[in-house]
Amino acid sequence: MQNNAIPTWFNGTIYAEGAWVENPFSKEEYKLSAVELSIYDFIIGTEHVMETAPKAITTNQFTNFNKALGWFRDNNAEAYMALLD
Repeated sequence: MQNNAIPTWFNGTIYAEGAWVENPFSKEEYKLSAVELSIYDFIIGTEHVMETAPKAITTNQFTNFNKALGWFRDNNAEAYMALLD
């Protein structure tokens, strides 16, 4: 199921255009839509903060991180498995 509607819970920046994203380990690449790329970057950014400053993450951010993972998995399972799993 690909649904590129902006989720109501997402309050991050929505990019005007999508882009190619590469998994740094496997080198697999996927073209993401603007909404997918926006949510992907939110996921990656939140992972970075969780690793470097875990006490800075709020409960709401953690909840939205899990929602973002679920949204991505539901909307582009193939790219999710290659880029985030």
